[in-house]
Amino acid sequence: MKQVEALYNTYFHDVFLFVMSLSKNEDVAEEITQETFFKAMKSLSKFKGDCDVRVWLCQIAKNTYYNHCTRSKQVCVDEIPETASTVSLADQLEDAQQTMKIHHILHELGDPYKEVFTLRVFGELSFRQIAEVFGKTESWARVTFHRAKLKIIDTLEEETK
Repeated sequence: MKQVEALYNTYFHDVFLFVMSLSKNEDVAEEITQETFFKAMKSLSKFKGDCDVRVWLCQIAKNTYYNHCTRSKQVCVDEIPETASTVSLADQLEDAQQTMKIHHILHELGDPYKEVFTLRVFGELSFRQIAEVFGKTESWARVTFHRAKLKIIDTLEEETK
């Protein structure tokens, strides 16, 4: 029980900020963060330690948030393209489809690319913070993010051929 309490005290703020970056809603972020730690507590014995605990918790949080959106029949905030009011519905749908393609590609992307990209884009972590999560250098985090971005772009280009 002390291990769970320490985990909660150490990572609550990071997980909350990550969920806030996804939901843009403080109430939803609090609810999802609480649910994340409840799920983590139930599956702590299954955690293999093959990634940083913060990354593991953020993965649980992201999945919990997407499940919340599905249950409540909402579109997740990060799936809504930011568009001007003058953009046509067809253009908005095309942007939404492109966003979904990117999410699918990201889901298939191998580690550590997937996790670094997710932490940088959705978690809004700095390269220094990402490096700390993985126990690597800031340069490693930058290069890994750049390579992940290139992999996503290459896959998108291949799909449009």
